[in-house]
Amino acid sequence: MRIISGIYKGRRINPPNNLPIRPVTDMAKEALFNILNNVLDYESASALDLFAGAGNVSFELASRGCNSILSVDNNLNCLNFIKKFASELNITAITTIKADVFKLLANAGTQYDLIFADPPYDEVNIPLLPKLVFENNLLLSDGIFVLEHPAKFDFTEDEHCYDHRVYSRVNFSFFK
Repeated sequence: MRIISGIYKGRRINPPNNLPIRPVTDMAKEALFNILNNVLDYESASALDLFAGAGNVSFELASRGCNSILSVDNNLNCLNFIKKFASELNITAITTIKADVFKLLANAGTQYDLIFADPPYDEVNIPLLPKLVFENNLLLSDGIFVLEHPAKFDFTEDEHCYDHRVYSRVNFSFFK
């Protein structure tokens, strides 16, 4: 994994092998951020990175100037890695929280410009994520929710879904 653009462009993210992660590929991440570049002002944006894993998306956002990133995962080792790597790069924009994403979304009171979710592909409750985001009003008026998911899920009929992109085995559904 590497940071694609911004002030940390080219820096490698090398998490320990024992983390339970499936990082978004550099190709898919680059395509995702090419889309986000046209709809998001990073420097004024607030972001929520769900199922953050090793923080791949959080670090990309920070590198591009996002000053408010909440990285959520239920694995303490993942969060410790994010904290350690953020400290090495002197990134203060990333805050971590250990939580069950579904419970957090059901009780969150904060709105975000960007919510990104990359749940484990074997997570059976993936279809609940858009519902929780919109029922709990977690996006700001021009906010975007991006869900990475396996091909077996199709969100194109969801009233909030406005785009779907496929990059090899990576599917991104975009909601607003």
